[in-house]
Amino acid sequence: MLIGIVGKPSCGKSTFLNALTMVNAKVGDYPFTTVEPNRGTAYVRSSCVCKELGVTDNPKNSLCEDGIRFLPIQILDVAGLVPGASEGRGLGNKFLDDLRQADVLIHVVDASGSLDAEGNIVDKGSWNPLDDVKFLEEEIDAWILAIIKRDYETMKKKASAEKLRFSNLLHEKLTGLAIKKYHIEESIREVGMMDDDASTWDEKLPELVTSIRKKSKPIIIVANKIDQPDSHKNYLNMKEKISSEVFPISALAEVFLRNEQENKTISYSSGDSDFEILNKEKLGDKKESLIQKIKTDLLLKYGSTGVQEVLTHVVFHLLDMIVVYPVEDITKFTDKSENVLPDAFLVPKGTTAIGLAAKIHTDFAKNFIHGQLAPSGRRIGADYEVQNNDVIRIVAAVK
Repeated sequence: MLIGIVGKPSCGKSTFLNALTMVNAKVGDYPFTTVEPNRGTAYVRSSCVCKELGVTDNPKNSLCEDGIRFLPIQILDVAGLVPGASEGRGLGNKFLDDLRQADVLIHVVDASGSLDAEGNIVDKGSWNPLDDVKFLEEEIDAWILAIIKRDYETMKKKASAEKLRFSNLLHEKLTGLAIKKYHIEESIREVGMMDDDASTWDEKLPELVTSIRKKSKPIIIVANKIDQPDSHKNYLNMKEKISSEVFPISALAEVFLRNEQENKTISYSSGDSDFEILNKEKLGDKKESLIQKIKTDLLLKYGSTGVQEVLTHVVFHLLDMIVVYPVEDITKFTDKSENVLPDAFLVPKGTTAIGLAAKIHTDFAKNFIHGQLAPSGRRIGADYEVQNNDVIRIVAAVK
């Protein structure tokens, strides 16, 4: 799973990455601070089964704190996108290529309206953030359409001569963009094209591309800098005018609070609606004034900084993931090395037992015999759909 962070220059993408991961990606108030894509690991939270089972776990691929699992998610922040990127303006071609493998896009928008289309500073409130939402979607659509059109006429001729379906040819063309065949087939039906009739393709091609993009690269809108003047008004306007879900956040406030938590001046956890000052003297008057302003203008008003809520929504609602715990011993809930609940895997809802086996190791899927659920010991077949918080042993003819 790869989540891409997108948006125009200086809108707060790198700060948002820092807020999610606390990786110090370079941050600056000028366009194209990010040239090479920044990667980081964020952690989404889920209730662990350790308390339910009455055991103390020692995870390997994740973290567990007081019964909460922190599951790693790969995040990619790339160079800012400007109008005309699909034609090569700015760092457009590189930006778009970096997003090929993303499963979902988080579009960070400057809700304060203080940056123009190029990411240059303008008077606060003078820019309409809705324009940013529109242009980014149009640029991604134009990029995908340009890829298709490179060989579009050849594809049509081949389809007609060999009686091929357009979905098959298009999937071959777009497979490098992590676009699945079912995305294409569903979109063809949605826009009313005939998969086996090339004469119906031309007129609806742009509409088809938009549908494919929405299914294969869904976009979540993040209204960043929500604690700034004019931001709340712009946030409400975005919620009213666009179909995508919009989340109010302050990435900078989250980074500040997390830093002070690490400095042990406050007690704070991402997603909290409040904090406790632990060391007023070390915090200092200036920071105390700032932190109280964050509490008044952000935490009390919106419930949190919003950063963790975005990640939770993307993983568990938009991508519809669940958590499963593979083990070797279903009585002790351990692996071969006696690690208790060693791994927690995020898998799409609907994943089968053999699908989970393949995620653990391809040989397990090839030599699958059956599965066992813990603690009941119930045997399950290859087509059993794993459930959230299943603890499961995969039995395979593998030494």
